Amino acid sequence: MPRGRSIVDENTPFHWQVIHRLWPYLLEYKQRVLLAILCLIAAKVASVSLPFVLKHTVDSLNTDNLSTALLAVPIALIVAYGVLRFLNTIMGEVRDTLFGRVTERAMRRLGLTVFNHLHKLELAFHLDRQTGGLSRDIERGTSGISFLMRFMVFNIGPTLLEIVMVVGLLFYNYGVMFALIILVSVISYVAFSVKATDWRTRFVKEMNTADSNTHTRAIDSLINFETVKYFNNEKYEADRYDTNLETWEFARRKNRLSLFALNSGQAFIIAASMTSMMLLAANGVARGDMTIGDFVLINAFTMQLFMPLNFLGFVYREIRGSLANIENLFGLLARVPKINDVANAPTLSVTEGEVRFDSVVFRYNEDRNVLNGISFVVRPGEKVAIVGESGAGKSSLMKCLFRFYDIQSGSITIDGQNIQHVTQDSLRQAIGIVPQDTVLFNDTLIENIRYGNPEATDEAIHHVIQLAYLDKFVASLPDGLNTRVGERGLKLSGGEKQRVAIARALLKNPLIMVFDEATSSLDSESEKAILSALKNAAQGHTTLVIAHRLSTITDADNIVVLKDGVIAEQGSHEDLLNLDGKYAALWRAQSR
Repeated sequence: MPRGRSIVDENTPFHWQVIHRLWPYLLEYKQRVLLAILCLIAAKVASVSLPFVLKHTVDSLNTDNLSTALLAVPIALIVAYGVLRFLNTIMGEVRDTLFGRVTERAMRRLGLTVFNHLHKLELAFHLDRQTGGLSRDIERGTSGISFLMRFMVFNIGPTLLEIVMVVGLLFYNYGVMFALIILVSVISYVAFSVKATDWRTRFVKEMNTADSNTHTRAIDSLINFETVKYFNNEKYEADRYDTNLETWEFARRKNRLSLFALNSGQAFIIAASMTSMMLLAANGVARGDMTIGDFVLINAFTMQLFMPLNFLGFVYREIRGSLANIENLFGLLARVPKINDVANAPTLSVTEGEVRFDSVVFRYNEDRNVLNGISFVVRPGEKVAIVGESGAGKSSLMKCLFRFYDIQSGSITIDGQNIQHVTQDSLRQAIGIVPQDTVLFNDTLIENIRYGNPEATDEAIHHVIQLAYLDKFVASLPDGLNTRVGERGLKLSGGEKQRVAIARALLKNPLIMVFDEATSSLDSESEKAILSALKNAAQGHTTLVIAHRLSTITDADNIVVLKDGVIAEQGSHEDLLNLDGKYAALWRAQSR
């Protein structure tokens, strides 16, 4: 996704397919939807009956000699008017309450679907994404679903139904002119609203894009708070943020002015229509063809019709915007993950923990191969180290093992099973990792450790804390394990975060362990202690270590030296020193 842009292009057409895709969510609660529709019909019948009750009430009161006996008739009509008014309101409330469950469940289900889908997308997508803009797309999309489902079903449909009923009643009772004025005004209003709303949609999309960019800029800056401080770039960040705000302000201004034009046109059509209806009705009363009650009825019908029609213009505008936001959400769902399980993929069965790389070729793009024919074996219980200069392909090897990317040729197998032929879930369940860059959740220390195994007991957590030499650090904290680590673990030092990562990996306790520069942020004393703990913890495990400090892997069973994506040499520490090649040169450089 391009930086700062919406998933759906600004020229995206109006897609009613979105409504079709939402339809299954409505059908989940068929009975509730049916009851809500019955309440809707009852409310509309009561609404259409109100002007007639009002007409007869006025006509019954409009007499010179109103006796006490005859007074009961208008009183009864007034009571009936109150009952109908109450029914109209209460049926609407019951309808909204019934349908609210449908809307809330749809938002929950679709929100969970998007969340799960985002986690299924490949690493490349998440490396390119803008978290702030993405979160805004999801937020606006789910809110748009609520608006669309509620108002599409219970505002546009009922309003159109009421228009048909009113036009029919006016035609039947008062002739073609009244019906024709209503019909022409409704058609004019709807046509103008649709055309004007389509015209100003681009301004709404520009405003949303500017809003996403502004939100993204703020989130990026706050997440990288320390970096901003290190380089004294507060003013630079503020200027960039203000530039985004200026774009947002200009987009909001264009949106507001276009809304003014739309509202003005709608108001003119409504005013002209109501004036024409009132003039025609007043003329009928003057000629004696209509009563005062008829005049009141016409006025009530006109006001009653144009109030929801005026709201219909607002609803259509919002639905148009909601559809654009929902399309962004469905645009996320339409992204096909590049890393997929094969059909009927079995789960990975790990009994020994042998890892084999066989002629592995991998590249991020067509320019060059990052890994070019890599072959080596990590036998059960062995410790194999991967070393080499930056850019040699060490981290890419690990990403391929976790199947964050698919290799172009060759194979990676675990206990003889090709990792591309088993489920990704079972593959990653079988491997534990201590990454070089440990990112923690903004939660307590104990919950960050428990993340390695959410079902772990407190006893197991305390055990891995001791193995990772975290116990003294935890004891020094006022809140102990309940200490919050801050966003991305910023309250902890690099060494403390790596110890948490080690404890988390040990808690997972898989047969295969990967250590990616697992002690790079530790001092020499801590490194020595943790290396001893890792050595004990690695017993019975297959261990793969990416190392920069060669002193940490002198006990490895095999050391694979990568250079420019190929294996330059491999062997034990002593063998490679005797070979006096690339590894020996690296060793001498670090020793100096």
